[in-house]
Amino acid sequence: MMSCGLFRLHRPLPCYTAGRERLEDFVTFMNVSLSAPVARAADTTTGSLGVVGTRFLLDGRPSEGRFSLVEHPIVARGMAAPVHLHTREDEYSFILEGRWGFWQGGNVAFAEPGDLVYKPRDVWHTFWNATDGPARLLEIISPAGFDQFFVELAALISSGQASPQVIGALNSAYGLQVDPDGTASIAAEHRLVTALPE
Repeated sequence: MMSCGLFRLHRPLPCYTAGRERLEDFVTFMNVSLSAPVARAADTTTGSLGVVGTRFLLDGRPSEGRFSLVEHPIVARGMAAPVHLHTREDEYSFILEGRWGFWQGGNVAFAEPGDLVYKPRDVWHTFWNATDGPARLLEIISPAGFDQFFVELAALISSGQASPQVIGALNSAYGLQVDPDGTASIAAEHRLVTALPE
């Protein structure tokens, strides 16, 4: 396994450092088909987005844009995302490990391994690891497309270009709205980690 900035690559791929190279030139999603139905874990690429990681599984190509799939591992008590609202896609979180908290439209619910949580578009939400150990979930995004947000965000973080203005433009490009005050309130109430120590 090699490291490329914030990414752990399970297969040898070049590290791009110049600002013009695109992360998607080396961050790949798994390619599945009827003739090759098994996507091997060793063929995946993972990235760090702070307290939460991303394992790139399926972009929208195999499903003709109907859905995409990413895995999110997270640190103990980590807040996976700020309070946000999607205008284009629904999300479904399938819990693999740990206990997760979900805040949606003012309501809190908890989910454990084997549980599936529906997060519809146009509803403010966030989610977090509610344990003192690591946790993981699979995120099903429908329709596909938002999976590329993680690719672009990781590229910005990796290149040191993740300024509030640039992140705001990225959010707008993907129809994502963020509530910083709501994020701070929920993080404080549930004693969540929102950033890794420097």
